[in-house]
Amino acid sequence: MHKWLQRLDPRLHLTSAIGWVVMGVVTLAAGVAAWLAAAQQVEVRARADAEGLLAEYATQVRDAVSMNLEMRSQLLQVVAVQISATAGQSPLEQLQALQAVRDRFSEFASLSLSDAQGLVLAAAGGWPEGPPLASQAWFDQARRRLVVSDAHAQPDAARRELILAAPLGAAELLRGNSLLERARAEAGGSVLVASLPWAWVEARVAHMQQLLAQARPLELMLASRDGRVLIGPAHWLGRSIEAVDSDLGEEGAYVVSLRTRLRLADSLGLGWTVVVREPAAVTLAPVQRTRQAVFLTVFAAGLLSALLAVAAARVVTRRLQDLAQAAARVREGQQEDLTALRGRDEVAAIGRTLGELVDHLQQEKRALRSLNTELDRRVAERTARIERMADEARLAAVSRERLRLARDLHDTLAHSLMALLTQIRLVRKLRVRLSDSELDAELQTAEQVATTGLAEARAAIAQMRDNSVREAGLAAAVQELARRFSERSGLALQLEIDPQASGWSDERFEAVFRIIEEALRNVERHAQAREVRLTLQLRQEGQGEQARALACVEVCDDGCGFDPRQPRPGHYGLRGMQEQAALVGARLSLDSREGQGTRLRLELEV
Repeated sequence: MHKWLQRLDPRLHLTSAIGWVVMGVVTLAAGVAAWLAAAQQVEVRARADAEGLLAEYATQVRDAVSMNLEMRSQLLQVVAVQISATAGQSPLEQLQALQAVRDRFSEFASLSLSDAQGLVLAAAGGWPEGPPLASQAWFDQARRRLVVSDAHAQPDAARRELILAAPLGAAELLRGNSLLERARAEAGGSVLVASLPWAWVEARVAHMQQLLAQARPLELMLASRDGRVLIGPAHWLGRSIEAVDSDLGEEGAYVVSLRTRLRLADSLGLGWTVVVREPAAVTLAPVQRTRQAVFLTVFAAGLLSALLAVAAARVVTRRLQDLAQAAARVREGQQEDLTALRGRDEVAAIGRTLGELVDHLQQEKRALRSLNTELDRRVAERTARIERMADEARLAAVSRERLRLARDLHDTLAHSLMALLTQIRLVRKLRVRLSDSELDAELQTAEQVATTGLAEARAAIAQMRDNSVREAGLAAAVQELARRFSERSGLALQLEIDPQASGWSDERFEAVFRIIEEALRNVERHAQAREVRLTLQLRQEGQGEQARALACVEVCDDGCGFDPRQPRPGHYGLRGMQEQAALVGARLSLDSREGQGTRLRLELEV
C-alpha cells in the first residue's frame, strides 16, 4: 500500500504530477460539458413544449371549424326535411322557401333544389354556369346522404366555395316518420345543394388566428385531404404538405405543431388537416438567452482553466526546463556533461539517456506512422469491398423476393381477377337483355369466381407461410398437392416418386414445388386433359469424376396442347416458371403441340 502511495505522489514522480494536472483540467471540462448539454436539453424541452402548445391551438381551430361546418350541415338537413314534408309545392313556392332560408342565413351564396337527374328545379342566389349537377363527383352520394365537398376550394379554382348537399328528408332523427318517408319517396332522389363562399371559411380561420395570436405570433395552415394547402401563407397555397420535399418548418425557421385532422373526415369525408406554426426565433428566444449565458460562462471557465493548466504545467515541468537548458549548453559546448538535478524522480535518469533515446524514438515513430498509413489504406479498401458485396447481396435478395411475390400473385389473384372481370363485362353488356333471374344467376357466378379467387389467394398465402417443402421434403409436399388437385379438378393424377425425393428440402426445391404447382394449375384451367402424370426421379449423368446426380421432374397431360412460340399477352405463367428455374440453376424444357398434349421437364443438380 505504501508503495502505491509513493507512485501517486506528485513530489516523487513527474508522471503522477502531470496526471493530477490533466485530471483536474478534464474534470473541469467534463463539468462544463455537462452544463452545456443541460442547456441543449432545455432547448429540446422548450421545442417539445411549444409543439404541444401549438397542437392544442390546432385542436381549437379544428373544433371551431368543425362546429361551424356541422351547424351549417345540420341547418341544410333541417331545410331538406321541411321541403320533403311539402313535396307538393309548386316551383315558385319552393323558390320562395329557398329565398327565405337564404335571407335568414346570408352566409349561403346560393341554394338550389335539383331532381334525381341533376336538373335544377329552383335556385335562390343563382347557380353558377357550368357542368350539370349530375356530372359532379359528389352528386350521386348526395342522393343518399349528406355530403360536404371541397372540390371547388382549391386556390386555382375560378370560384372558390364549399358545396353542401343533402337528400330531401335525410335527417336521421326524423327517419321513422312515415309522412316524411312518403315525401322522400315522392321526391325521388331530389337533392338540396348549398354553396358556402370560401371567404366564409377564411373568415372563421382568420378569427381563430386573431384570437390565438393575441399571446403568440402564429400562422395557421389548412390543407385538403390530398395535402394541398387551402389556407395559409401565399407561398404555400396550392403546395402539398404530404410531399417528400415539403418542409413545414422551412429549415428550422418555424416550430410546427402535430397535424390535426377535422372530425368531419369520418362523417362528411373532408379529411382536412390543420397545422399551426410559430417562428422559431420567438419560441426559442428564452433558450437562446440561456445558451448565450452558458456559452459565455463556458468560454470564461475554459479560458481560466487553460491559464491554470499553463501555470501548473510550468511549475511541474520547471526541472525539465532546467534539464533542457543543460542539454542545450552541452550541445553548444559550454559544458561537458549534464548538471545533476536535485530530487528523487525520473528526471535524472532521463537526462542520462536523453541523447540516444530521442533518436531511437523518432525512428520508431516514423516507421509506425508509415505502417499505420498502410494499414488504414488496406482497412478502407477492405471495408469498401465488404460494403459493396453486402449491397449487392441485399439487392439480389430483394429482387428474388419481388419475383417470388409477383409469381405467387399471378398464380392466384391474376387468374381469378381475369375470370371475374370477364364475368362482370358480360353482365354489363347483357344486363338489358337478361331477366331478373338470369341476372341473379350471372351475379351468383361472379360471386363464386370471387370466392374461388379469395380461397386461392388464402391458399397461396398459407403455402408461403407454411413452407411445407422445408418441413416435410419435396415428396410429401407433392403428394399433398396431388391430393388437392384431384379433389378440386376430379382428374386422376398418376404419381411416380423416387424415395430419395423425400430428402429434397432446401430453398431450391421450394422453387421446384412452385413450378410443379403452376404446371398443374395450367393443366386444370387450360389443358382439358383426361389423364395427368407427375414423375420425380433421381438420375445419374456422366461417369467418373464428371458424374453428377440430377433431380428430374416431369408433368405430362393428354390435353389440347398449345404452341409455346406464340406470344400470349397478359399471361405470365410460363415466364414465371422460366424465371424460377433460372434462379435455382435448373434446366426447364416444354414440349407441346395443339391437340397432342403438353410435356414439361425440369432438371436440377442435387
